[in-house]
Amino acid sequence: MRRDGCVVLLLPLLALALGLYIEFADAAVTLPPTKLVWHYYKVHNTCDDAEVYIRHQVKLFWSQDKSITPKLLRLLYSDCFVNGCDASILLDGPNSEKTAPQNSGLGGFVVIDKIKTVLEDRCPGVVSCADILNLATRDAVHLAGAPSYPVFTGRKDGMVSSAASVDLPSPSISWESALAYFESKGLDVLDLGTLLGAHTMGRTHCRYIVDRLYNFNGSGKPDPSMAASFLAEMRKLCPPSSTNGQSDPLIFLNPGSGSSYKFTQSYYSRILSHQAVLEVDQQLLFGNDTVQITEEFATGFEDFRKSFALSMSRMGTIKVLTGKEGEIRHNCRFTNKNNPNKK
Repeated sequence: MRRDGCVVLLLPLLALALGLYIEFADAAVTLPPTKLVWHYYKVHNTCDDAEVYIRHQVKLFWSQDKSITPKLLRLLYSDCFVNGCDASILLDGPNSEKTAPQNSGLGGFVVIDKIKTVLEDRCPGVVSCADILNLATRDAVHLAGAPSYPVFTGRKDGMVSSAASVDLPSPSISWESALAYFESKGLDVLDLGTLLGAHTMGRTHCRYIVDRLYNFNGSGKPDPSMAASFLAEMRKLCPPSSTNGQSDPLIFLNPGSGSSYKFTQSYYSRILSHQAVLEVDQQLLFGNDTVQITEEFATGFEDFRKSFALSMSRMGTIKVLTGKEGEIRHNCRFTNKNNPNKK
């Protein structure tokens, strides 16, 4: 991908909804082909106000707990990047995706459960859990300061969930490996640089960064890419005992936004200042394309917001189930066959 100064590209599929213009040439500027439909439940006259109900419930939760935005973002990411956006991450079970070590600490399930209960009361057996997760995340992200991007709907829910299928990359993955992972899902370098911007909010455990602080790559020394002042700050928050499980505090992914849980460009500014918490974030400076993306978003907050909207829409189309594929679950935690309340 190459950025060409003043070249401005219209994003055709999203222009009417967002008026999106972005300064990246040769970037992914349209959604992949999809069978999903704009306002699916209105078009099919099955649950006209489904999106209104979802938006209302999300606002109620968000007014009480603004951390639901990063929780839903991570939940959606974990769903879409494993078996596709099929709500398989929501299924309970001893060997389900949600029990995989990579998904430790996932939250937001109670939000989806409540929305599903409301919709089952109003439009039983109509709105999929996969659509609920995508729409709820969109609404929570908008409340946190991102644009309200289009979510095309009509997804069906998957009927298989296995911890063995979870291959999410670690926070210390190299940017080259991260890009290859994104490309395997049909996304590109702009999506990578943009979606990592979700780390503008939320928290992570110290265990994911203690190697950077004390023993980077087995060297016995800290990650040389970290600013000295930031290293000292992080060492105060994450003692070396985090490595053996004695202490594993939660820390903010972006101290620039902290507990406000707001979208800001400070995530990218901190990367340029070598103050990224996660190694994968700091490594955005290791590639020519990702350096350009980081510099652009650090100074152009609107570019970041608009690009995030497009990349979220693109992520939501990964391996979706439609038509006769999958099912509409009555309870997001169980397939209809295994639903204990439907025997």
